[in-house]
Amino acid sequence: MISFGPVPSRRLGKSLGINNIIAPKTCSYACVYCQAGRTHIKSIKRDSFFEPEKIYRSVNEHISLLPSDNYPDYLTLVSNGEPTLDINLGRTIELLRRTGIPVAVITNASLLFSDTVREDLYRADWISLKVDAADDDLWKKINRPDRNLDFDRHMKSIFLFSAEYKGVLCTESMIIDGLNDFPDHFEKLAGIVKSINPEKAYLSVPTRPPSEKWIKPPDAEKLNAAWQIFSKRKIKTELLTGFEGTDTGSGGNIYEDILNITAVHPLREDSMLKLLEKNNADFGIVESLINQKLIRPVVYMDKRFFIREYHFSRNKSGDSNT
Repeated sequence: MISFGPVPSRRLGKSLGINNIIAPKTCSYACVYCQAGRTHIKSIKRDSFFEPEKIYRSVNEHISLLPSDNYPDYLTLVSNGEPTLDINLGRTIELLRRTGIPVAVITNASLLFSDTVREDLYRADWISLKVDAADDDLWKKINRPDRNLDFDRHMKSIFLFSAEYKGVLCTESMIIDGLNDFPDHFEKLAGIVKSINPEKAYLSVPTRPPSEKWIKPPDAEKLNAAWQIFSKRKIKTELLTGFEGTDTGSGGNIYEDILNITAVHPLREDSMLKLLEKNNADFGIVESLINQKLIRPVVYMDKRFFIREYHFSRNKSGDSNT
């Protein structure tokens, strides 16, 4: 299945996730904190992954299996990589809107310099843009962008998109201990976000196993300082620091549910147990997937998670992913 969930979302309520990028992870970034693991193919070239009609049929089938009390609030394109790399994204959004459910896209915003990418995203109801760094140096340290990307052009394209987009626009900034959690940077970052003028700015911290093991969340005092600086600029700001909850929906196939969810983000053990319970399944299924090397357990911040296991090493651009 291409879709998974619905999963509880701190931003979107019940979100039916849609992974429109085929494994291995294909992205224009290789963020140090990425919960989807390391980037195997780093690229800014758009490509065809799934036919839009296939995504539409898969999502409709998934929705038909859901009980009425677990109907999604949003259909969210949140992929194993950067969703705007999908050259068919605009058509996919058009088809998904036929369901009558709002369509959200969570993007790193790196391809907004492209007229066609912006046109595709204008069709979505809700957009989240990643804004982690206020200068080129931190951008390269945190997001590790494709070598063909330029920070100044990146910022200009974000401002252009924000001025033209008519839906609900939000920003999200990941705050990381020792990297971008100091007052001078918060001031510059708040200035950029203020210029974007989002309906809401989210400040998040790492809560799942990141691609680099040394990544840690900032102290509470520093996160509060960031919130205060953003709020003084009259930016509607919300902290994303807690666990979303364990109420993960099922598509009717427990094996596919586990593989599809873990392809996009690590699944915490309590959420895994709840998902098994909903499907009247036992933990032997998880052990089987581990033995097949399809998932693996990891511990982060004293919590046990299960993440998707991949065995790829390709990189189209030749960029290092570490």
